[in-house]
Amino acid sequence: MEGLAIRASRPSIICSLPGVDVGSQRLPLSDGFLRLPTSSYAADKPKLVAKSASLHPISAVNVSAQASLTADFPALSETNVKEERINGDKNKPENIVWHESSICRCDRQQLLQQKGCVIWITGLSGSGKSTVACALSKALFERGKLTYTLDGDNVRHGLNRDLTFKAEDRTENIRRIGEVAKLFADVGVICIASLISPYRRDRDECRSLLPEGDFVEVFMDVPLSVCESRDPKGLYKLARAGKIKGFTGIDDPYEAPLNCEVVLKHTGDDDSCSPRQMAEHIISYLQNKGYLEG
Repeated sequence: MEGLAIRASRPSIICSLPGVDVGSQRLPLSDGFLRLPTSSYAADKPKLVAKSASLHPISAVNVSAQASLTADFPALSETNVKEERINGDKNKPENIVWHESSICRCDRQQLLQQKGCVIWITGLSGSGKSTVACALSKALFERGKLTYTLDGDNVRHGLNRDLTFKAEDRTENIRRIGEVAKLFADVGVICIASLISPYRRDRDECRSLLPEGDFVEVFMDVPLSVCESRDPKGLYKLARAGKIKGFTGIDDPYEAPLNCEVVLKHTGDDDSCSPRQMAEHIISYLQNKGYLEG
């Protein structure tokens, strides 16, 4: 016996047999909403009702009486719905196996004559994170070392453009950048991540993604008063005026690192606080740890 199955953008229909009842309007079977074998349903069976009352574009396809609708639409299967409900966006599909490459990390590092790592520069807005990141990238480039910078603002133009500055979105912002930085480090690149990343827990989560020692946390230890006096983007002024809510340092906390690898402290001395001098301080750490060798 042949029947008709629904192919819709999502299962948001209200239907009954032998027609479809939408309010006071009944749609005939010729519209192809649903036909089931007569042996499956008696005339007195209740309606098939979906949770949503909105209709979406559909088309009808022929299937055998024994075929399962979920075979044609796996997203509707009981297992998938249950897993999505329990796990949410933490759901990890089964039957996914890591595929090992014939070229390992040590091979790439030997080729580049450097060791991959993540330099995570954190601090308040206006503390000089992006400026130091650029100076560091240039200084390493001049030494023949390959780097890539993940700037917090730049990443929000693409990969993270769907995220806001709410706490949960900030956490997701950090998570994504941490995963990308991990890939760069695995390639053998010295990845420089420059972003406020105000929450200690989120930074620690990124640290846990990498092998011991490959996450170098750099704290821009600059007082709020100095950052606010600089205010290169005018954000502190807007925050003080109440036009920006949840701004780090004003009405949202910044959690300073407790055990970071490098501290770049503002002293007021132009020579010791120059971006180039700060970059050289980070490079000294990398040299001592062997990251600038293959």
